[in-house]
Amino acid sequence: MTPSACALMAEYNRWMNVRLYDAAARLSEVQLFEDRGAFFGSLFDTLNHIAVADTIWLHRFSQHPDLSWLKDLMAGFPRPSSLRQRLAQSLPDLRAYREKADDVISAFAARITEAQLEASLRYANTSGQAQVRSFGGLVQHFFNHQTHHRGQATTLLFQAGVDVGVTDLLSIIPSEA
Repeated sequence: MTPSACALMAEYNRWMNVRLYDAAARLSEVQLFEDRGAFFGSLFDTLNHIAVADTIWLHRFSQHPDLSWLKDLMAGFPRPSSLRQRLAQSLPDLRAYREKADDVISAFAARITEAQLEASLRYANTSGQAQVRSFGGLVQHFFNHQTHHRGQATTLLFQAGVDVGVTDLLSIIPSEA
């Protein structure tokens, strides 16, 4: 993971979230909350899970010795105790939360350095077990996790009759020709 890759993935994250939430807004509330047999059940709960996991990881990232400024940005965010904890009860409220989280992710990606990515991060997982891992690897996991679950969300949307359209990262990589 490099600082430029972080910036690209933060841009992709925001771009895809706008597309997903626009598409999800085309569903009725019943469709949005319907258990579709996905790992997190409904489309709403899948989108919520992405936001929960992002929040947990951003709080962990704020423990990095060189990222004390991130603690300030995360001060107003809850500290989820479960990967299924609801952060909102409606799509508009979850979208507002998502937009605030994406602002933090963009700020994080804009300020990350190679030296910070090469360091280790000490944190506790959701079971309370102490961990020490490559910070760059954890940031890569963070962005990969979003992509993984957004893929599930696009499938749930497609099954409900809503086509999100192009979702490839390639779509936002500028041409150098």
